[in-house]
Amino acid sequence: MKPLEEHSGKVYLVGAGPGDPKLLTLRGHEVLRSADIVVYDYLADASLLAFARDGAELIDVGKRPNRPMAQEEINAILIDAARRFDKVVRLKGGDPMLFGRGAEELEALRAAGISFEVVPGVPSAIAVPTYGGIPLTHRGLSTSLTVITGHRQGDAADDTDYDALARLGGTIVVLMGVGHRAQIAAKLIASGMSPTTPVAAVRWGTRPEQQSYRGELGNLGEMPVRSPATIVIGQVARFDFDFFESRPLFGKRIIVTRALSQAGGLSDKLSELGARVVSAPAISIVPPSDGYGALDRAIANISEFAYLVFTSPNGVEVFLDRCRDFRVLGGLKIAAVGSATADAIRARHLGVDLIGERFVAEGLLAAFPAGSGAVLIPQAKIARDVLAEGLAQKGYSPQVVEAYQTVPFAPSSSEIGDIDSANAICFTSSSTVRNFVEIYGRDRVPSNVVSIGPITTATANEMGISVTATAQVHDIDGLIAALVGVFGERAISRSALE
Repeated sequence: MKPLEEHSGKVYLVGAGPGDPKLLTLRGHEVLRSADIVVYDYLADASLLAFARDGAELIDVGKRPNRPMAQEEINAILIDAARRFDKVVRLKGGDPMLFGRGAEELEALRAAGISFEVVPGVPSAIAVPTYGGIPLTHRGLSTSLTVITGHRQGDAADDTDYDALARLGGTIVVLMGVGHRAQIAAKLIASGMSPTTPVAAVRWGTRPEQQSYRGELGNLGEMPVRSPATIVIGQVARFDFDFFESRPLFGKRIIVTRALSQAGGLSDKLSELGARVVSAPAISIVPPSDGYGALDRAIANISEFAYLVFTSPNGVEVFLDRCRDFRVLGGLKIAAVGSATADAIRARHLGVDLIGERFVAEGLLAAFPAGSGAVLIPQAKIARDVLAEGLAQKGYSPQVVEAYQTVPFAPSSSEIGDIDSANAICFTSSSTVRNFVEIYGRDRVPSNVVSIGPITTATANEMGISVTATAQVHDIDGLIAALVGVFGERAISRSALE
């Protein structure tokens, strides 16, 4: 942090895009993850704040009907931030220079002698119609695009030339015009535009909450659309090249209970299928109770073992992070319970010698040949004994070491509230079932429950939870396929999930 008299901070005006966090540019992501402070609008998707580094200060300056904030106040916040910090990000929805008051903020920064950079964003005027299946231009129908704001409709300063707009034709995109859509339509019709001109409105465009409406200019004022929405007027609005709202899980709110360190892959795949992911981790991964003592000793004596067996991706990551030299594993055979665990091993550039057809401990046991020798099993403190017991029956000498612990996650009040409107929940292990009930309560479990496998399902049933569907293939892709089946949408192949 810099002393107040030093004006060495730099402000980055970053366009957050229209809503989908994946539409943030690479440059925007780069400056956001290294910022000391982030000053953000409410139209910038809240999940973007996860890109900010730990410890970064976050300031919400979003203008809302019940909480107006003068532009001068926002300017003062930016100037103060630049005097206190080296790197300030001003995160704005859409593009900061398109009806985003970016120029006003730059004028204030320049007057204060503060350096700045503008990082363009994907404009909502372009992206939202596209996500609504509407091409903004089309040969023979529309060769021009006009973007206007409806925010100042009825204001004495409104200088929109509706006669010129009507004569020009082409495509008209209206931003911030929902509240004045009837007046806009009336003025265009009065200027000569046909009341049967196609119109479309897309609310919360590019997000899982997106809603599209179609109609004609003459009934635009009666369309049941609410802010924030982008309005498209013109012949192109009759098209509906839907690729977004037709996805199999579109609009569904799905609770993901995996530990934060593991949730990324599952959450990303659910998002790709259109779901709004509600993060409600039931467990956190913490170091073992002995501070890695037993695990480190086993690694030091790794040459004594014939097999190394991993039961989860967590065990893979912890073990290999503690193993300083992978060359000591050269004489071992490596086995994995489940494809996700095998993938985690391969991601660390190691091979997998044995994996069961069924992705549970019993499946790996069935694949294990009878034999002898010591087997090292690094796993969670609380885990089933079936693998060690089964290997002992086959002639091996299993040694189970505690690699990590799973403990209940401690949520905030807002995180607890987010799960109430969910459509379904995914349980990925017995511990997530137990811990979810302990943390959030059984009454918060949605009516649709999807389990990764029979062991997890049995645990849920024991706790009085009815499971809607159990994955036939006991991995993340199988879990997602079962989830899609619950909602009765089109079938998707496993290859589509990879």
